[in-house]
Amino acid sequence: MTEPPSYLTATAEAYDDVAVLYAEFTQGALDRLPLDRAMFAPFAELVRAAGAGLVAELGCGPGYVTAHLRDLGLDAFGVDLSPVMIGLAREAYPGLRFEVGSMDALDLADGELGGIVSWYSIIHTPPQELPPYFAEFRRVLAPDGHILLGFFESEGDPVVVFDHKVTPAYRWPIDDLAELARKAGFVEVGRMLREPLEDERFRRGHLLMRRQ
Repeated sequence: MTEPPSYLTATAEAYDDVAVLYAEFTQGALDRLPLDRAMFAPFAELVRAAGAGLVAELGCGPGYVTAHLRDLGLDAFGVDLSPVMIGLAREAYPGLRFEVGSMDALDLADGELGGIVSWYSIIHTPPQELPPYFAEFRRVLAPDGHILLGFFESEGDPVVVFDHKVTPAYRWPIDDLAELARKAGFVEVGRMLREPLEDERFRRGHLLMRRQ
């Protein structure tokens, strides 16, 4: 069996170590973020209009976004690198499906998904490693399937690494990330930039895209 890249191992171990605290910190996180939360409604509507199907939250952490997608009427499940996070998600949402796995090698058939949400989960991927992730997203999405990305925006700067509280992460210019997705076979549907709240450091970026 091929060993996973070192950054994946480091990310999984880092989130294992802080999983309980992270789950407590993110409890009710969407309640105070109306603009972020608003991105999920059109995503859900577009997935349903295209024929629905399974929706995967990739990098689901403790599962609160997966649960929100379920509440929007989607057949959602979660995948995460961290076994401890998956255990917490299963405990918190026993009616939902959660699996340990990596976004770059999903145990899914071609075209199996109607939608993908990657909510601040590609942020730990080194920029040079990200194109294979988009290729894998495209592989598992059905034609006209949709993907929703949440990430930290670099506010006009190039891609920059920063000291994320769990493990090093990257901030992306929204245009550069959209172009990377376009090269992988996605069409942009919409985008949103949100300025940081008082207790946040960086601008937040959101991209909604469709598989060509």
